[in-house]
Amino acid sequence: MKRERPLFYFAKRFNGRRLGVLKIAKRISTIIDALNEWVGRGIAWLAAVMVVLTVYDVLMRYIFHAGSVAVYEMEWHLFAINFLIAAGWVLKHDGHVRVDLLYTRFSPRTQAWIDLAGSMLACIPFCILVIWASLPFVHNSWVLGEGSPDPGGLPARYILKAMIPLGFFFIAIQALSQAIKKFFFLMGHENEEVS
Repeated sequence: MKRERPLFYFAKRFNGRRLGVLKIAKRISTIIDALNEWVGRGIAWLAAVMVVLTVYDVLMRYIFHAGSVAVYEMEWHLFAINFLIAAGWVLKHDGHVRVDLLYTRFSPRTQAWIDLAGSMLACIPFCILVIWASLPFVHNSWVLGEGSPDPGGLPARYILKAMIPLGFFFIAIQALSQAIKKFFFLMGHENEEVS
């Protein structure tokens, strides 16, 4: 007698509704992947802008001895925005640093379980915590109209601070998409159309 997988028992209980739920989950994952792909490709252009700005800043400082606080701040603002907003795209492409001492030795099925548990028990809750904790911080910055404390610095620092919850939102939804894909893999549906 074949042993029933307890995690997927619910899927057999809903017979007709099972495919509807799976179809919705697959669609949600596809939409999230497309959104993070679009955002990641769009935000990648900030890296090119940042390189040009850095070259300009270095030339102005060391050749013409005319540095600008605003240009210097714009460099790290662009870096922070690029880093935060593109993190969901990096997660989609499995580009985050991972300690692979044991993970690579596991079977694909065990790896899928680890990824599913990591997404649902660590990544998504952590992202929710950061979003929740950063909202008052961002709100206070917007209310105060916070700008740079340095003379000649950039105004509207609140826009930069608003990237914190936005970036972690993109990570959280991508972690959800990754969890859905691992769930489909564990069910044996990863490469087939659910109809």
